[in-house]
Amino acid sequence: MEKGILYKVSAKKILFIVGILVCCFPIVSPPIALILGFILTQTVGHPLEEMNHRIVKILLQCSVVGLGFGMSIFEAVKAGKEGFVFTVCSIFITLLLGLLLGKLLKIKKITTFLISAGTAICGGSAIAAVAPLVEAKESEMSVSLGTVFLLNSVALFVFPLIGHLFHLSQNQFGLWAAIAIHDTSSVVGAASKYGLSAMHIATTVKLERALWIIPVSLLTAFFYRKGKGKIKLPYFILLFVVAMLLNTFLPFIHPVGKIIVPLAEKSLTLTLFFIGAGLTSKALKQVGAKPLLLGILLWIFISVSSLLVILHVVL
Repeated sequence: MEKGILYKVSAKKILFIVGILVCCFPIVSPPIALILGFILTQTVGHPLEEMNHRIVKILLQCSVVGLGFGMSIFEAVKAGKEGFVFTVCSIFITLLLGLLLGKLLKIKKITTFLISAGTAICGGSAIAAVAPLVEAKESEMSVSLGTVFLLNSVALFVFPLIGHLFHLSQNQFGLWAAIAIHDTSSVVGAASKYGLSAMHIATTVKLERALWIIPVSLLTAFFYRKGKGKIKLPYFILLFVVAMLLNTFLPFIHPVGKIIVPLAEKSLTLTLFFIGAGLTSKALKQVGAKPLLLGILLWIFISVSSLLVILHVVL
């Protein structure tokens, strides 16, 4: 009996490891990796479920820093300038609209704030940053993260299709993805599917957007006056900037960058695999109808409004 149980457990681990190895092949794109991770979790289970969140965090940060070795600081500054006003307006309008809709839908105040912050800034990272400041319960965090991750998964497939439908340029799509998709991993995943230039623009603008975790966290700590949690600073963004500076001003780094960048892209694919694997039955059940509706309404608002602006303003 015990041998049978051990055999089943080891078989699950082997299948999961095979799934990870398959994602290392060039033919497997980030969206396919996400689907594969989701299917494996639903069929054979997730042997690394307790470590999944940490794995996603480490892989994503390594991916972002690695991508910096393929980018120029001058391109980044140009993209940042173009997206700055857009970013500020979208963040605060989304936060205010989210709080209003949450009140109308009679959703718990903290759950509403977490979903609104995740949609406005950078998904799971923003939720993780502000949750300790408002003394969010584990159930409230799970619902908020589940809502954001579900919509991220949809965006990964839908955004490139819409981009081609509206004939968006690389610049337009990169900016749109950075503004309207929650998590950095899904932003980079969707943009990389659209094109290399789109990925560079999306990564830069999204990381600039992620820096707004700091002022939003400070405002949260001031207005809520709850919790003793420290603000979690996104230090990996600093390393991303360092990587860009090295690539821009030290030409002898370029051969190394040509090795690091493909590894970073593959690390991103693995990140999406583990995000898909994290969508367990338990996680899906925790997302209630009203929080999901709030997330969808906010997502539609920021997606449609930003797309309209980009179509009429950005070349």
